[in-house]
Amino acid sequence: MAGVTHSTVSRALHNSPLINRETVERIQRIAAEAGYCSSAAARSLVTRRSDTVGVVVTNIADPFVAGVVSGIEETADQHGFSVLIANSNAEPEREVRVARKFEERRVDGIIVTSSRVGAQYVPLLSQMQVPIVLLNNQHPSQFAHSVMIANTQASLDVTRHLIGLGHSRIAYLGDRYGHQSDTERFSGYLQALEAAGLHFEPELAVHGDGKAEGAAAAISALLALADPPTAIFCYNDMSALGAIRAIRDHGLRIPTDISIVGFDDLYISQYLDPPLTTVRQPMPQMGRMAMETLLRIFAGGDAEYDLKVPGELIVRGSTAPPLIPRLTSPPKLLRKENHE
Repeated sequence: MAGVTHSTVSRALHNSPLINRETVERIQRIAAEAGYCSSAAARSLVTRRSDTVGVVVTNIADPFVAGVVSGIEETADQHGFSVLIANSNAEPEREVRVARKFEERRVDGIIVTSSRVGAQYVPLLSQMQVPIVLLNNQHPSQFAHSVMIANTQASLDVTRHLIGLGHSRIAYLGDRYGHQSDTERFSGYLQALEAAGLHFEPELAVHGDGKAEGAAAAISALLALADPPTAIFCYNDMSALGAIRAIRDHGLRIPTDISIVGFDDLYISQYLDPPLTTVRQPMPQMGRMAMETLLRIFAGGDAEYDLKVPGELIVRGSTAPPLIPRLTSPPKLLRKENHE
């Protein structure tokens, strides 16, 4: 229709400086009038690139996932990539199937949030030969990179904050699925107790499923103890939401009877009553970093295998000194968030 070669059309549609401006505008006008749409599938056969990234999430309704995906999509769009999203429903077998399907679709790379597969990825990736970034979990290998918050340090900060308020019976409500993030947060909790000279009581370590509903049974077990905790550090904000509900169902007050700390700083956390003390994870930033890692791999550059992002302890109204404080003088408290 334009009376030029295919290569000239291709260059014109990509605004190549090799084609004069008048020809570019004429070809683009003809393409618009004809309703022309390029074939990404055909182009990928030639370039061996699909300009597509697959993202495997545990649950698209999870607010943490939504924050991360927004960062991934923003960066992908800026670099001309499309994003395909699939739920694993927190099932390891389904996660592997989804990753395989993405490979069949010839995606250029895969990002997996809160992976349930763990060590199985090493042989899987050796077969797939597709670069994968694990976000909020950690199992780097030749084919897997990771972006993760500095869990241990953030957990140390949380536990020190509670000890500083005077708490000595501090429980940890973890995630039963065995995330690396859960392991690291529990480790920081233990380190803080040891540094403060507090003995770890195994009965104070309970597990939910990372969701609000899964916290109820764990909280009931803690409150049934002869000497229940005066503070609970929850694996994530969703667990903290369930913990708050369960504690109130038992007729107890927060933070007067029990202090609660979460992890993530979901949007709703600041609007709870009382507002939730938590660790802020920069979710969009982590998504951007995961996508940027893939972009560096695509370009043949060096990409770090283990990126750590610092968390920030946000102190709000869900934590306070216990009714019967410890006799030892507490360490210096961390700053209180400004709600002006």
